[in-house]
Amino acid sequence: MKILVLNCGSSSLKYQLIDMESEKLLASGKYERIGEKEAFITHKVNGQKKTIEHYAPDHAEAIDFTLKQLINPEYKVIDSLDEISAIGHRAVHGGEKIAESVIIDEDVIQTIKDNTDLAPLHNPATILGIEACQKVMPGKPMVAVFDTAFHQTMPKENYIYPIPYEYYEKYGVRKYGFHGTSHMYVSRRVAEIMNKPIEELKIVSCHLGQGASICAIQNGKSVETSMGLTPLGGIPMVTRSGDLDPSVVLYIMKKENLTAEEMEKKLNKDSGVMGISGLAPDFREIEAASYGNNERARIAMENFKSTIAQYVARYAAVMNGVDVVVFTGGVGENQINIRKGICQHLEFMGLNLDEEANNVRSEEKMISTSDSKVKAYVVPTDEEMMIAKETQRLVK
Repeated sequence: MKILVLNCGSSSLKYQLIDMESEKLLASGKYERIGEKEAFITHKVNGQKKTIEHYAPDHAEAIDFTLKQLINPEYKVIDSLDEISAIGHRAVHGGEKIAESVIIDEDVIQTIKDNTDLAPLHNPATILGIEACQKVMPGKPMVAVFDTAFHQTMPKENYIYPIPYEYYEKYGVRKYGFHGTSHMYVSRRVAEIMNKPIEELKIVSCHLGQGASICAIQNGKSVETSMGLTPLGGIPMVTRSGDLDPSVVLYIMKKENLTAEEMEKKLNKDSGVMGISGLAPDFREIEAASYGNNERARIAMENFKSTIAQYVARYAAVMNGVDVVVFTGGVGENQINIRKGICQHLEFMGLNLDEEANNVRSEEKMISTSDSKVKAYVVPTDEEMMIAKETQRLVK
């Protein structure tokens, strides 16, 4: 079975074609600037990369042109589009109605539309991708794998907010959580690496990238997570604030005479590690500056590492213990000193870092000492493979 995995942005399309029998990546790429005359696709096959300029006025044309590359005689990977058994779509917000990956039908599409207010950048793009596939490959089975679905196992006391209950009843204001596909993948993978049933493990998964979230996973299920109603909550990120005293928001809005939309932009685009440091929104640049004379960069990075460690400790309390801490995402997989700083805060829990083992990037590895009570691992995430596996499971 060959699965096409799609991740649609408002003006972009990321894709992978995976042979599920061997779990081999056959082709991958990204279509950028959809809707603009400068639109182009970067197509990768067998380690070779080809960039093609092709105007795609919409996602339907982008997907149609992408499919043509898969059967292009020059570098084709399949003989016919009939070889594609199904399509897996990355979806962000399914609200409370969708608690697991689902085969896409009209009800699912409507649910994605109904939750657009909670994911205004992502959900409309997902709809564009689904409708484009319906047009280009009519009748082909499709599956939606939601970032929020993995967290629907949280107990109510962990996802409800201490505000008037009517706002939950009227508007669905509650913690939903995100990065669920990544947290699901790395938790299952670390259990495999440790050769232990996931049902016997208490895992804290740290997905650290431009966006970042922490997840407590007990018996293979999410029981608590850091992101909330939207991906703005939780730990500080590169440009997002994370959790704040709510009065901070109101105080600044009054002082600066800001609208709700202007304040939302400040919190999403101008805050976080970048906001403290005043540097470009790049963790590598900010971390490098923190080792020099840039005091604001140092404070930003220490705040970031300390807050993550606090969440790990908090989730140990939620699960009454923790067996393993997993680092994933662009920062979690590659920033050696950030991992070191976080783990140093957790020595009191019995997590002892092996600094030699920690000198690794984007590689599956245990980075704690063998006698460490709490183990630490680096596990590169593979959300596309998780989407493909969920698609295969449902279609079969």
